[in-house]
Amino acid sequence: MSENVLLSVAEMYRADAAAEKAGVPSLDLMEAAGAGVVRELTRRWPSPCPLVVLCGPGNNGGDGFVIARLLQGAGWPVRLALLGSSESLKGDAAINAERWSGNVLPLDGPNVLDGCELVVDALFGAGLTRALDGAPRAVIEAIGERDLFCVCVDTPSGVHGDTGEILGTAPQADLTVTFFAPKPGHFLAPGRDLVGELAVIDIGIPEAVLGEIKPQTALNGPSLWLDHFPWPTVDSNKYTRGHAVIAGGTEMTGAARLAARGARRIGAGLASIACDPQAFVVYACDMPGNLVKPLADDAEFADFISDARRNAVLVGPGAGVIETTRKRALVALQAKKATVLDADALSVFANDPDTLFKAINSPCILTPHEGEFARIFDSKGDKLTRAREAARISGAVVLLKGSDTVIAHPDGRAVIDNSAPPELSAGGSGDVLAGFILGLLAQGMDAFDAACAGAWVHGSAGAAFGPGLIAEDLPEMAPDILLELREGFDDG
Repeated sequence: MSENVLLSVAEMYRADAAAEKAGVPSLDLMEAAGAGVVRELTRRWPSPCPLVVLCGPGNNGGDGFVIARLLQGAGWPVRLALLGSSESLKGDAAINAERWSGNVLPLDGPNVLDGCELVVDALFGAGLTRALDGAPRAVIEAIGERDLFCVCVDTPSGVHGDTGEILGTAPQADLTVTFFAPKPGHFLAPGRDLVGELAVIDIGIPEAVLGEIKPQTALNGPSLWLDHFPWPTVDSNKYTRGHAVIAGGTEMTGAARLAARGARRIGAGLASIACDPQAFVVYACDMPGNLVKPLADDAEFADFISDARRNAVLVGPGAGVIETTRKRALVALQAKKATVLDADALSVFANDPDTLFKAINSPCILTPHEGEFARIFDSKGDKLTRAREAARISGAVVLLKGSDTVIAHPDGRAVIDNSAPPELSAGGSGDVLAGFILGLLAQGMDAFDAACAGAWVHGSAGAAFGPGLIAEDLPEMAPDILLELREGFDDG
């Protein structure tokens, strides 16, 4: 997990302190940070050009003094502008200001950018808590207006490292260089769109400090769950690979069919669509690999899923915001089946979410988009905070969808998934995602791992297909993604 770990601003402060306690001087960390930025910058801009380094009043500004000194020593024409006075700097930032032999210009307006082609933004780090204003805001806005190349230290100034919130304004970075581990704000909208290329560099903090910090947030990727992926074995059969059940609606029948296709493509041994008898013909005439079971009422649905071999249930896609949907969601939960509730199975509890939450006593994944989330949760704040709070309240794994999907566990763990391309904004895409997750649950995968793996396969399938994607394409891309995963798994 260490390669996927994300550290909050507070956790990064703890990492710095732990490194110093372990014998790594903070001054060395700052020197390594500045040197790392210079290395990444000169790799992308190998020819010296007129450059200005914008320094803030804290350690981010101290990094800027190191960057300016090292670039000047390498023959770059460097100017440095400081917010505040050199005399007000403290600690390591003050020491590095003394090491700078050039002029220190006052950062008092956009004029500090005159004549430069490249800007290093070392004004504020990830922990900024108030909106930019005054001269810093004017300078940041001028970077965009003048269309200058911009390299940001830690985060673009104005982007909060924990939330991705833009505090007033922030520059569009071509490159952001951060240290030891990324932060959630590098991957959460809207700030993530300003990060540009992200480089994470080693500055000498021992990885062992993570054991003390015990971070609870990660960036989604196979290293988190691949060891638990349910690959078939030589003695597998359709029953051992699980039997997924999808509650099919009577009008939007495509949703359940897409979900069933997704469940089967990701490995479920069997997939049944349980539907009203009037919709039987529609379902039975499509996809011969799907089983279709006409059920007259909720009692028959309960009896159907009572079979222990039918071990995972999806309710919601195309089901309608009706009493039948509500009852079938509760029946699945009362039967203690591994359950995915999506779309209408969430909206139907808009006026009574407590009934839903009280019924969750077995593996359950809720997969709302923002609108559905707002109908059943009253959680406030940034996306990561809201998803965590929703998981805690409901007792379910909550997958809050979007371009920056957040997957939260009731115990506080959370994963940000940034694999989804814009092409996934197509009708039916969420139904396939629900089907992928259902298929992994049917094969016995842990609910949190299944949500993370399903989201990653879904996003990777969309990215692999590219422009022109429709929902039907996603299950057909899954085999290629799974093959790549398995080859990686076999290689250890």
